[in-house]
Formats: sequence, structure tokens, C-alpha cells
Amino acid sequence: MPVATPTKPAARKAVKPKLAAPAATLTLSSKNYSSWSLRGWLLTRFAGLAFEEIMVSPDDEDARKELLLLAPSIRVPCLRHEGVTVWNNLAIAEYLNELFPKAGLWPADRVARAHARAICGEMNSGFANLRASLPMNLKGHFPRHKIWAGAKPDIERISEIWTDCLARYGGPYLFGAKRGAADAFFAPVVTRFTTYDVPLNPACMAYCKTISAMPELKEWTAAARLEPDEIEQLDMDF
Repeated sequence: MPVATPTKPAARKAVKPKLAAPAATLTLSSKNYSSWSLRGWLLTRFAGLAFEEIMVSPDDEDARKELLLLAPSIRVPCLRHEGVTVWNNLAIAEYLNELFPKAGLWPADRVARAHARAICGEMNSGFANLRASLPMNLKGHFPRHKIWAGAKPDIERISEIWTDCLARYGGPYLFGAKRGAADAFFAPVVTRFTTYDVPLNPACMAYCKTISAMPELKEWTAAARLEPDEIEQLDMDF
């Protein structure tokens, strides 16, 4: 009696898993010139929120006004998430901290947390002379740039903040072993000091190297170098 040959089950087609859509969007302007955008981007990356980048056109008049410090209010970056719209970096930091408290954007200690918020607020609203005389420009390098006298007090104050934080909390980041919101807020200053070869004390120089070595900042800088657009007012050879 013939034996039936078992039939092989039909091969199942591999089903590719559907990739989850980003939970948020983050509107940015130039990666080469926009310190505001860099802060918001780092905050969101540090928090761990998945997001899609929406780049504002370099021809956008409002974006150029912000980059040239001619706008009354800075509205980029702008984070949109589950019906919420947040466009100030301090507000973005607080919103992300509520969503991801374990990310450690702010220090766990109450006193250190207050200190971190104070210096971030100072960076968010101050240092106008530094912004005007040393604009962020990741593609540029001006080693013989003469620093405007009005910017020197800003540089001295930032050096004071960094030196105090590094000594008080042990480094290598401003509030200890873990990067946080304060490092996101001061990262664009690190790029400015590098672009213009600003002389700093050894502790501040070491901090600049720590921030420059962050994978996120390297990723941002690589993207900035690929930007084709140039803003003549911010790209002059000093």
C-alpha cells in the first residue's frame, strides 16, 4: 500500500513590522547658525522622545529675523506633541521633564535643580553681546577674531558659571556625571568658543571638549556642514 508523502506547509510571507510614527515634531531653522534650534534638539534627544524634524526654509523671513536677533520673540524650535505646542526652550525643557522625569534633564537634588534652572534662565534671556559679536557658525573658523569689548563680560560670566558648576558638582558635565538641560543650553556657547578660538581656563577647555565629543553634537555638526544655504550677515570673514 503506497504511503502518502506529507506535504510541506505553505511558506508564510515575512511580514515587515510597521515602524511607529514619531511621537512628535520639532520645527528647526538652520543647523549651522541657529543656537536656539540646537538647544531644543538636544533637550528632546536627551529626554528620549522620538520626533520628526521639520526644517524651516532658509528663505523664511521670520526665521532670518530670529537668527539675526531682529525678532521680538524666538519661536523656533517648536515642539508639537499630542496636541501640545511648546516653543520656548525653557518651556520645552520643563515639558519634557514632566514626560520623562527619569531622563534626568534636571538634577535630582532640589538645591542643584534650582541652580540649574537659574543658569539656564540666564542663558535663555541674557548674553546679548556674546550672541551679537560671536554668532553661531559651525562651518566657520575665525582664529584671529578680535573679540568686541562688550562681549568680554559675557565670556567672563559664562566662564564663571562653568568653573563654579564643574568644581561644585564634580563634572565632567555642569551638574555631575550625567548630561542634562544645562549642558543643552550651553552647548551652542561651546561651539561659539571653538569657532572663534576664545581663550579659556583649563577647566572650561575640558568642558568644551566633553560637550564637543557628545555623539548628538557630532551628529548635529555633521548635518550643519551639509547645509547649502548661507546667511551673508552671519558668514562674513571677521
